[in-house]
Amino acid sequence: MSLKDSILQKAATYADEFIAIRHHLHANPELSYQEFETSAYIQDFLQKQGIPFTIMAETGVVGIIEGRNPSSRTIALRADMDALPIQEANDIPYKSTKNGIMHACGHDVHTTCLLGAAKILHELKGDWEGTIKLLFQPGEEKNPGGASLMIRDGVLENPRPAAIFGMHVHPQMQVGQVSFRSGKVMASADEIYITIKAKGGHAAAPHTTADPILIASHLVIALQQVISRNADPVQRSVLSITSFQGGHTTNVIPHEVKLMGTFRAMDEEWRYKAHELIRNIVEGLATAMGAEIDLHIDIGYPTVYNNEMLHTVAVEQAVELLGSSRVEETEIRMGAEDFGYYSQQIPGCFYRLGVMNIEKGISSGVHTPTFNIDEDAISTGIAMMAWLGATANYPS
Repeated sequence: MSLKDSILQKAATYADEFIAIRHHLHANPELSYQEFETSAYIQDFLQKQGIPFTIMAETGVVGIIEGRNPSSRTIALRADMDALPIQEANDIPYKSTKNGIMHACGHDVHTTCLLGAAKILHELKGDWEGTIKLLFQPGEEKNPGGASLMIRDGVLENPRPAAIFGMHVHPQMQVGQVSFRSGKVMASADEIYITIKAKGGHAAAPHTTADPILIASHLVIALQQVISRNADPVQRSVLSITSFQGGHTTNVIPHEVKLMGTFRAMDEEWRYKAHELIRNIVEGLATAMGAEIDLHIDIGYPTVYNNEMLHTVAVEQAVELLGSSRVEETEIRMGAEDFGYYSQQIPGCFYRLGVMNIEKGISSGVHTPTFNIDEDAISTGIAMMAWLGATANYPS
């Protein structure tokens, strides 16, 4: 039997086993950097398979599988483990057992698929060449990003991977499909925090105040010029103020207003130029309107860039495994992913796994209380990850 047929057969055979694992992970979600139970579960699984591993970034797990001629190539496969602070609304037997915490972004699926790939790759290690690094990563949903901590702790060394693959569920793509995109695929993401302090007072005597509500309102409007009058119209970027907090009653102008928001870009040079523009607008408005304004830009994840050569290799392998009708092109998204930290360091390929099934009523987006997947996707996800790990070649 060929390696491809062996992987497909094993992925189908083990489907029920790994659906049950996904149910366990889904029912027991943990927030970013608190994935202690999940980490222990992964460690126990790898130990039972006979796969050696180390711990990084406190809860991260890094497994190693050696095939024939281990030094010939090293490929990294990555999955994230953390959940979101969302109350699950699904009525399912494996509903989250933790109040206010839910795997609403599919990280339970990612972890399950990598565990399945690990089992298959280990069982077939005599049929492929090189070394596979399994990266079970914490904290994708929260700055500074678990990927940055794993890199800090040396996950890309000893041995250094020639390339890395990561997968994400896609709730707007039909189950059984996968999708890829070359080049820029996801945006950088920075968080904006602004505190405006100015003289408040009685609402009936606004002339005796500097009115931070008014100043904040001007600031929200002025910040829109960062993109509308400074960014190249063909350059994708987003600046959204998402929180305006100030005042508690009708007859008092407050002394302080807080704004929060996000800035996202697809170009790293423009990203940091925009930060300067934001600072200039904030400081200029503070001077003009008599306010004290504190600005903090929390630098978040970089853009996700899919290496063109690795993309070509991945698409060719996906077509060989699944057939051309099941391989699509991923759209550009302004969402962010800390996989970008890896793809800034080594050639990376971040692809999508279709999990939607309209006939079954499964179509809710990620980060919603009703997100779920058609679990037929799990065998596809396992097979795709195992196949790329075993066959994708990229010159080191």
